[in-house]
Amino acid sequence: MQRPELQQQLLLHQQQLQACHTCPDMQRPVITGNPVPSRVLLIGQAPGIHEAEVRQPFGWTAGKTLFQWFAGIGLTEAPFRQQVYISAVCRCFPGKNPGSNGRNGGDRVPTTEEIMNCAHWLRHELALLQPDLILPVGKLAISRFLTLKRLQDVIGQCFRHSVPGHEADIIPLPHPSGASTWHRMEPGRTLLAQALATIARHPAWQALLEKQQTPST
Repeated sequence: MQRPELQQQLLLHQQQLQACHTCPDMQRPVITGNPVPSRVLLIGQAPGIHEAEVRQPFGWTAGKTLFQWFAGIGLTEAPFRQQVYISAVCRCFPGKNPGSNGRNGGDRVPTTEEIMNCAHWLRHELALLQPDLILPVGKLAISRFLTLKRLQDVIGQCFRHSVPGHEADIIPLPHPSGASTWHRMEPGRTLLAQALATIARHPAWQALLEKQQTPST
């Protein structure tokens, strides 16, 4: 598929996604603002309350940490958002846990039904984009592709995985949430560094860096 045609397909996909009201307990979808025909695909878990307000995935504190990680291997937030398609397991903010105290409560984990309702959007993106590198962030996203018991069993490694009509490399990342200490303590800190170094060496990531350095004409 040629790039203009793919971009049109992605725009149509996002329009259809924006109109989804399948899950009654979910808010409206938060989608990437830029339908980029990218060979790198970032997959989050589900938007939080702040992402639902700013209408941008990874648009708050966890996103700042995540983009600091990527800046350390050559790609800051603005060019990342311009060049990388950002997806998620669930596209809508699931709301707060029952009984939580407003914004101070934890976010509700999406139900199995809600995850399955949203799965076809991700499958369609995988089929359209045919990514060479997939970066799932957090346990919920990682478990869509890999059997996961403990983060230390998968973080820092690269896995080959079949996506619709294509083979892709998967490099999992821990969730950058401030509520999580895993990536700030051992062995998480060392394994995160290994994961980022593996991403930095990947040809699809190197292609992003080269594109960033190429002067526009």
